[in-house]
Amino acid sequence: MKILVTGSNGLLGQKLVYALMHRKDITLIACARGENRIHSKEGYIYESIDLNNPQRVEEIIHSHQPHCIIHTAAMTNVDACELDPPGCRMNNVDTVNYLLLAAKKHNSHFIYISTDFVFDGASGPYRETDPIGPLSVYAQSKADAEQLVMDSGLPWTILRTMIIYGVTDDTQRSNIVLWTKKSLEAGTDINVINDQFRGPTLAEDLADACITAATTTAEGLFHVSGKEVLSILDIAYKIADYFGLDKKYIHPITTDSLKQPALRPLKTGFIIDKATRALNFHPHTLEEELKIVEEQLSKKQVI
Repeated sequence: MKILVTGSNGLLGQKLVYALMHRKDITLIACARGENRIHSKEGYIYESIDLNNPQRVEEIIHSHQPHCIIHTAAMTNVDACELDPPGCRMNNVDTVNYLLLAAKKHNSHFIYISTDFVFDGASGPYRETDPIGPLSVYAQSKADAEQLVMDSGLPWTILRTMIIYGVTDDTQRSNIVLWTKKSLEAGTDINVINDQFRGPTLAEDLADACITAATTTAEGLFHVSGKEVLSILDIAYKIADYFGLDKKYIHPITTDSLKQPALRPLKTGFIIDKATRALNFHPHTLEEELKIVEEQLSKKQVI
């Protein structure tokens, strides 16, 4: 089976590459813009690709004719999207269209990674059947791309997720766990939102769901996230407690006080029953996830 992964230099992309690279039943094609930033270079094919170039997209898809495409690449900075709607649409909608058009020639199964931000946050946690209500340019771009995928005529899977975290080969990349841990270890004061609620998602758990969808050709829309819906503030407190760090540096603030360009849904979270049944999705608890992060960070320090 040939699986092509876009955004392979990103957090989820790297986890997919490491999970698939040594599987004898999978030929893996990893694609990202620029050079390959994954430390391990064996066991897969790497293609440098600008997804905004439809000719290059067509060339890569035609060359490899993948059975499945897992599209993880996106413009995810919500405020940057709000300030640059054309750029957001180009990166989050047009690129999906280019991939779908190329994939149709080979009837590739298309797996699209979407977001909880397609909801307005008024009545979470959400099921797949709940109506969406995007609040921002970013959220609308993801909703529009979802519709493109659904209307493509291809076999498709959409995995909505939220607050992905984990450890990558690129130590410059951060996320809520690494940022909180590093800040508290340095004794740096951090402002943490107390009125937004999410289900933090370990990148490995999301990667497992992607791989199951790919290898079983499970089609449809699925909500995939951590089980626990917590305030961002409580997530930070739990990170501090797990690593034995001082919570006095954590200062609660409200969303409104940040005056961010883009609106955020206040309470999302997912009901993941459908993914549990169809994808055998059983995410770790937050404490188990933090233990995995701790072990991975220890290995990087040894290296």
